[in-house]
Amino acid sequence: MEFDYEETVINIEEIIAEIESGELTLEEVFEKFSLAVADLQKCEAFLTQGEQQMNLLIETLEDDF
Repeated sequence: MEFDYEETVINIEEIIAEIESGELTLEEVFEKFSLAVADLQKCEAFLTQGEQQMNLLIETLEDDF
């Protein structure tokens, strides 16, 4: 399955809303928080990879001129 940045961000927002609702047990809060952190790490890795690709393309363009 391919990583979907937008869907992951939506998932993180839903988790935050669940935590902020105050309806979860403390154990559920810890579980949801752990899932949100894992998703945030995936997003960060995705954005870092995209940034590296863009920098490489920019360097390639600069070398051509």
